[in-house]
Amino acid sequence: MNIRKNIFSITLALFALLGFSASTQALTVSPAILEVDGDPGVILSGEVTLFNETDIEQTYYVSFENFEPSDDTGTPNFIGAESGLATWYTTGDAITLQAKERVLFPYSISIPTDVEAGGYFAAMFFGTEPPQDDGNIAIGGRIGILTLLRVNGDIPESGGIIGYGTKDDQFFYDVPPVEFAYRMSNDGGDRVVPRGIIEITNIFGATVAEVDVNEVKGNVLPGSARKFAPVWTAGYTDDALSFFGKVRAQLENFHFGYYTADAEISWGFTNQSSSESTSFIIIPWQLLILLFFGLALLSIIISTSGTAYKNKVLRDFEEMKRREEEDNQETEE
Repeated sequence: MNIRKNIFSITLALFALLGFSASTQALTVSPAILEVDGDPGVILSGEVTLFNETDIEQTYYVSFENFEPSDDTGTPNFIGAESGLATWYTTGDAITLQAKERVLFPYSISIPTDVEAGGYFAAMFFGTEPPQDDGNIAIGGRIGILTLLRVNGDIPESGGIIGYGTKDDQFFYDVPPVEFAYRMSNDGGDRVVPRGIIEITNIFGATVAEVDVNEVKGNVLPGSARKFAPVWTAGYTDDALSFFGKVRAQLENFHFGYYTADAEISWGFTNQSSSESTSFIIIPWQLLILLFFGLALLSIIISTSGTAYKNKVLRDFEEMKRREEEDNQETEE
């Protein structure tokens, strides 16, 4: 059971992070993520879109599970529905869709009056298998929508940036991309979304690029840390180039020297922030080697040509001198 749930968790997380509609068993649901907020005692209502892509009638069963972070990749770990947000939903138990039918499926979330302010996280699943007789949730053939609920109130915010730098602390590069890495910890009461840029400057202090610190808009859930990996591509699309492929890329988009990457990262409603810095060097050695051998070959050609020309001049001079001597001898006779 745990293995199957983990595989599904990874699949669902990928859909959620990419922001696409999720699809399984020819059912498409959207949006992939619901981000809602409300006060204690409030009932939140909304609708999600369901689309049966098949050519047959299909019944989908509704279930709910809370989730928490499982590791530093942002993958959710589903932990059941004994309490919390998973028990606050009100929806139909199942819905039958005709072939190619698209509907708006209503839901409501009843926030308890005595609930503590903070973040609550669950998923609303639609599956082709009905609930089991013992009340357990059927795992096979289901797809879900993540719900990120913020219960308003006095929510503590605490956290920070851990270990900003280049990936694996790499310092020397022959060609971009340059991948950065940092982890953000969240010790507060609700999810946070890091935001900001990495400003890359050359040795002269000129800005050559700006990189989004969280292009995927990933969330860091309370009580966890999440890894982020911003990338400066510098226009390069292939990170497995051959020797001459890199030479061509280096000629088309030349980068050389010492670079500094300063990150300004902020998060939360109180705009907490952190300033981080790292550096690296780009030496396009493939291009430099080719230029070195090219210049060496040119030098040899010039040197050889110069020697040949010098020898020709000397031969011509000696021939001219010989003829003058012969002319002088004929004159004396």
